[in-house]
Amino acid sequence: MKPTIEAKIVVLGAQGAGKTSLVLRHMNKSQFSSAVSPTIGASFFTSRMTVDVDRVKLQLWDTAGQERFRSMAPMYYRNANAALIVYDITAADTFEAVASWVAELRQNVDYKMVLCLIGNKVDLEDRRVVTKRAGQEYANSIDASFFETSALGNICVHEAFLQVALDLIECERRAHPERFVPGAAGAGDESETDSRRGSNADGGALALAGGAGRDETDGESGESKCC
Repeated sequence: MKPTIEAKIVVLGAQGAGKTSLVLRHMNKSQFSSAVSPTIGASFFTSRMTVDVDRVKLQLWDTAGQERFRSMAPMYYRNANAALIVYDITAADTFEAVASWVAELRQNVDYKMVLCLIGNKVDLEDRRVVTKRAGQEYANSIDASFFETSALGNICVHEAFLQVALDLIECERRAHPERFVPGAAGAGDESETDSRRGSNADGGALALAGGAGRDETDGESGESKCC
């Protein structure tokens, strides 16, 4: 049996962008909670996904967006393989803050990471102030994939996490091609998630090194095809 690819993912963004709601929706697709308290420091979740024959274990670090916790964020970047950067399409300041999160990542991480930019709350389309084009153009400028999502409506949430998993698989494939059968990775199956918080790594897992993301990934840095 092929070992599980294990990766650390940090979820970043301004307070109120909906980071925790996105993670919780990914972990439990059938439920949405409107009573989510602001994150203090960071919350940790473990998600397991199967993408064709490849198994991926994502260690999700949902960081606090409040300014008073901002100084703590860099400690969670250590050895991270990917970052989801979330903004609220109805709040321009959350989109403007994305650049500072990206700059902080680059100051603290000296290798190439998988990046995914997420414009959240598309269920509030009538209150949109950040255009989809603006989000896509900025994602292109930082070599990130781009999705517009709704945690409330469960729109494109799975697709965003799946794309991150695919990009991580591609990084591992480039770093260790001998571990992959040609054509093994492709479109994703439905994810299998483990909602246990603070779970330890399984035996036999193949952890991506902190620098594994140095390799460029193939394919377009894509706009969501589902929305």
